[in-house]
Amino acid sequence: MKKKILLAIFLIGNLLLHAQKNIYESDTFDELSQKHKVLAILPFNTHLDLKENWSKDELKAMEKKEGLAVQNALESYFSLRKKKKKFSVDFQNTKNTNAILAQNNITFENIDIYTTKQLSELLSVDGIISGNLDLNVLLSDGIANEFSIIDYFLGEANYGRIGIKISDGDKGKLLWKYEKEINKKSGKNTTDMIDQMMKLASRKFPYDREKKKERKKQED
Repeated sequence: MKKKILLAIFLIGNLLLHAQKNIYESDTFDELSQKHKVLAILPFNTHLDLKENWSKDELKAMEKKEGLAVQNALESYFSLRKKKKKFSVDFQNTKNTNAILAQNNITFENIDIYTTKQLSELLSVDGIISGNLDLNVLLSDGIANEFSIIDYFLGEANYGRIGIKISDGDKGKLLWKYEKEINKKSGKNTTDMIDQMMKLASRKFPYDREKKKERKKQED
């Protein structure tokens, strides 16, 4: 029993340390985010590398589905924590975000040609949450998340990688970024994966009220 507890502590410690190593925060975050009130969450730029043979159109449709699933999962995560007054900013309703993008002929396929500043002005927000998703499975459909050491050595435990970033709407500067490998321990679907990874990074999330309090104490 003691061995299991020590192993659990060791694994959690490793996860927390790994999460911190994969987090970047700009030195100018406080300065550029001082007046931030609302952020928009964009559909994630997704690349699928699947074993099955799919047509180009089918693959694009699935990539869009996965990118929207991450957008929705992030909105759900932020909404729940916002209700508990955990954040110092609000998040634009993703339905409104996607509607405004569609009205301006900005699609999943061409959104990357627009700058952060252009998108922020169009969406009337102070900053943009966006990211990249590389997958070799359809995570939004749900996957078996039982983990074994055999899967690890066979290379079947890894499903891809995700990167989440926040950019300032006015300057277009990258303010914060978090990258993480996706594997069988990440969760059984997109919502689980986002929930777990953001919990690991919660004390490092720049708009977290507790983090801001700690930073202010250090400055004083």
